[in-house]
Amino acid sequence: FLLVPKGASVPTDVPSNIVVLQQPLNDVYLVSSAVMDLVSKAGALSHISFTGTKEKDWYVQEAADAMKAGTLTYAGKYSAPDYELLLSNNCQFAIENTMISHTPEVKEQLEKFGVPVLTDHSSYEKNPLGRTEWVKLYGLLTGHEAQADKAFAEEKSAFEEVKNSVADEADQEPKTVAFFYITSNGQANVRKSADYLPKMIELAGGKYIFNDLGTDEEGLSTMNMGM
Repeated sequence: FLLVPKGASVPTDVPSNIVVLQQPLNDVYLVSSAVMDLVSKAGALSHISFTGTKEKDWYVQEAADAMKAGTLTYAGKYSAPDYELLLSNNCQFAIENTMISHTPEVKEQLEKFGVPVLTDHSSYEKNPLGRTEWVKLYGLLTGHEAQADKAFAEEKSAFEEVKNSVADEADQEPKTVAFFYITSNGQANVRKSADYLPKMIELAGGKYIFNDLGTDEEGLSTMNMGM
């Protein structure tokens, strides 16, 4: 991607494999729900007009409030966007998560209609702070760099505080932790050992009890197990 500041001219010699993004980026279609938290922390929620998550399903309160106020509109999930709604309201940019790889035709169609698509890969970060650092990208895209940097600095400070606290208690036996939820068919859905959540537990001084569940090489970070 080439990000062109507001008022600047687009270079004439941009290679064909580079997607040009002209600021300001408004009326964005944000499908990745995890990114909404980063966008909100960067103070850039006003740039998002469309979402792939319904109001009742939001865990980011700012997004739910925006939908209630009518400034954020449901435009269909990642695999079935409402193209007519997006195009008639001048959608300029789409932010997807890696699920879009299952329906590449949607990405192709959006791009065909002139809507650039960025796929968020923050979930591939092995370090939790690495995931958080993606807030800088969304601050850069929306012109909220200072607020994004401040948000990351605050998270980094909290991270260091916990890290130092854990170091002070290094001689103590870590508490074992199980992290899971119960599925509709009664199984326990747990994180694989290499996932970022077990890493967070470890960094906080705990010991993830499911320590031999393999990696996420298959592209899946969770698995189901019987009670």
